[in-house]
Amino acid sequence: MQNRPMTFLPPLWFIHVAVAAVWLYEGLWCKVLGRERRQLQIVEAVPYFGPRVGALFLTTLGVGEIGLGVWVLSGIAPGLCALAQTLLLVSLNANGLIWARHLIHDPGGMVVKNFAFLVLVWVAAGLSRATP
Repeated sequence: MQNRPMTFLPPLWFIHVAVAAVWLYEGLWCKVLGRERRQLQIVEAVPYFGPRVGALFLTTLGVGEIGLGVWVLSGIAPGLCALAQTLLLVSLNANGLIWARHLIHDPGGMVVKNFAFLVLVWVAAGLSRATP
């Protein structure tokens, strides 16, 4: 009788759904449908954006985030997908902290939660690449 290590990982598809759900929620609900007003205030705080460009930028960003969610679900090029997610999230967090820190409810918590999310993103990518 062979001792095999127990694995407690959920199925890969479930991890993909969890990651995609974050992007779909942020993109569709928060940005495209405008259900999270604070996000618009944060974008409008960026110099040269303001109210005139902020809403269009936020909607465009939301569509891009929806696209990321679909990309995650597709399973295509998981490493490149994880890199794109990382670059987008790091740039959004950095710009938010630089230009609108005073509007972010809990900047430290935002960074910690997004770090944990990116760990999950890279776990999904790593498991995708390891699965034939």
